[in-house]
Amino acid sequence: MFKTLLRYIFISIFCINSLQIFAQIEHPVSWKISINQIDKNIFDIKYAASIEKHWHLYSFDIGSGGPVPTTITFKPSDGISIIGNPTTDKKATEKMDLMFDMKIKYFDENVVFTQRVTTTTIITKIAGYVEYMSCNDEKCLQPEQEAFSFPLANISTVKNQVLGAAQQNLKPAEKASLETKTEIKPTITNHDSIVKSEIKESKATYPSKAKSISSLWLIFIGGFLGGLLALLTPCVFPMIPLTVSFFLKRKKNHTLNAFLYGLSIIVIYVGLGFITTLVFGPDAMNALSTNPIFNVLLFGLLIIFGASFLGAFELQLPSSWSNYFDKKADTTSGLVSIFFMAFTLGLVSFSCTGPIIGTLLVEAASSGSKIGPLIGMFGFSLALALPFTFFAIFPSLLGKLPRSGGWLNTVKIVLGFLEVAFALKFLSTADLAAHWNILPRETFLVLWIILFTLLGFYLLGKLKFAHDSDLTHVSVTRFFMALLSLSFALYMVPGLWGAPLKAISAFSPPQQTQDFDLYTNSISLNNNIVKIKKKYGDLFHSPYNLNCFFDYDEGIAYAREIKKPVLIDFTGHGCVNCRKMEVSVWSDKRVLNILSNEYVLVSLYVDDRTELPTNEQIAVKLGDKTMTIKTIGNKWSYFEASKYGTNSQPYYVLLDNNGTLLSEPGAYDLNINNYITFLENGVKEYRKNNP
Repeated sequence: MFKTLLRYIFISIFCINSLQIFAQIEHPVSWKISINQIDKNIFDIKYAASIEKHWHLYSFDIGSGGPVPTTITFKPSDGISIIGNPTTDKKATEKMDLMFDMKIKYFDENVVFTQRVTTTTIITKIAGYVEYMSCNDEKCLQPEQEAFSFPLANISTVKNQVLGAAQQNLKPAEKASLETKTEIKPTITNHDSIVKSEIKESKATYPSKAKSISSLWLIFIGGFLGGLLALLTPCVFPMIPLTVSFFLKRKKNHTLNAFLYGLSIIVIYVGLGFITTLVFGPDAMNALSTNPIFNVLLFGLLIIFGASFLGAFELQLPSSWSNYFDKKADTTSGLVSIFFMAFTLGLVSFSCTGPIIGTLLVEAASSGSKIGPLIGMFGFSLALALPFTFFAIFPSLLGKLPRSGGWLNTVKIVLGFLEVAFALKFLSTADLAAHWNILPRETFLVLWIILFTLLGFYLLGKLKFAHDSDLTHVSVTRFFMALLSLSFALYMVPGLWGAPLKAISAFSPPQQTQDFDLYTNSISLNNNIVKIKKKYGDLFHSPYNLNCFFDYDEGIAYAREIKKPVLIDFTGHGCVNCRKMEVSVWSDKRVLNILSNEYVLVSLYVDDRTELPTNEQIAVKLGDKTMTIKTIGNKWSYFEASKYGTNSQPYYVLLDNNGTLLSEPGAYDLNINNYITFLENGVKEYRKNNP
């Protein structure tokens, strides 16, 4: 039964993620672009849009403040002049749009746009792209581009061949008519690259989903380690022999009963994870994970948990609950009594397991995974259930367990220190998201240095808490634990002067929040660059003095101006892996050189809580859900999810300065050489298409 449960859980994980991996990216509008030569130097370019049912395409005639209109852009050329505005073969539908609070023109059936141009000098081709946005009643897709290129030499050659075969025995009027109606299909040299980019964009979801599977394993491992820690607390460890004796009294089937007991523990805790997901949902918890108020509450909660572990008070559920279930275990028989016995264990051990479970559930749920809390609780309960089951089957091994005593309280005290240290991480997340600036990096490090120094002194017997036994000597185990804690505190000291401290980059505030930073100044390549004023530049700061933009449109415009590709860095204040990448990878001088000289860097914070101006706050559809874009974080989170099909960070997208993908996007990878190859391949692709 236990193996069957494991098999079902992991098959479910695989199926859910497989469905997400093979999800399709929608393209409800397809284009057929052709050219028609009207006169010697006059051409009509026709853009035939085929629109899927229930979708619509916006007109080119859209007022400011509305959706993205359909626009036709030609590559710069001194030899092309545009004649008038585009025309259409049918009239656009015009309706009041409540979302934009204005009348909107759109097409919900096939439509042909026509743009007339003239060539004033001898040129070899006409090229450009059409940019458009499509929506249905539920959602809008991000603007897309369809490129075109017409080699004019081919037009003349093909046209002469057609006319040469067709004009025989025709009257002059018929010849003229044929000349006017001759339509030449283009050789779309850039369309293949657009299609490849779209395929890459679709493939890019795979690394993201593979990363989510990896995250589930990390959640499971974290839960399992949490369960092992819970076992070593004074609320759980003494329960092992008591529980085993309960099963030994049942002379029949005590092995089967032990398995059922372990399975009951798993069902109870996984059920807790299911309830968490059901009540909050992964999306809500993911949003709450960067909410300043929520993080301050978590900070306070973990401080309470830490104080409880340190002996200030006991967190206990009402004793009547445990007495009730204990009585049920004695008075009922069979599987029901075993289940009540497992439930009693959960209630009795709550004062020790509660803080661990609470921290684990928050971390698992805020990961964004739909089944994160279930996987976390499965790992926790598996670690908790295994020793109870094992010793119930092999009771003779109980004598080899260490005796209960003061060491169990020491475990609680150590956990108390860790809870207080971990609480500061939540306060830091709130501080960054709300821009309070109350916990810069050096302040955070000072608090951690003090905490781990005190922990080292405690393990050496220099500090004593309320429920500690007298320490007559320091054991070898305590000595090495104290050595580890004091060494860790000493390791963090150089961080006060800006040392990167890669080991804790996932927890500490980012480097750029530190005032006194000798390290960044020593490796920065941009100390002498005069920075231009940027949108949101007063809110965000780039690491290592990188010349960074924080708005997509502004970054793209600057990239066009200086003719460089763009690196989009989807990041977040609460993104621990983003900080790891910045400290461990971006700090490498080879990477810094590429970021500084080869790309325009655009960092988009998906969890920032700063409200947008009222005229930029809109309601949008993403899949089957409606979301309101109110904050900067909402804006970039929606952009990432709708454009690239992912909501993970860090997420790195390489674009040319027209917004077209240069390669498959990248994700979290601490291998510096891999990241350099990723960046260099983007530069090569850009230069190949932009000689």
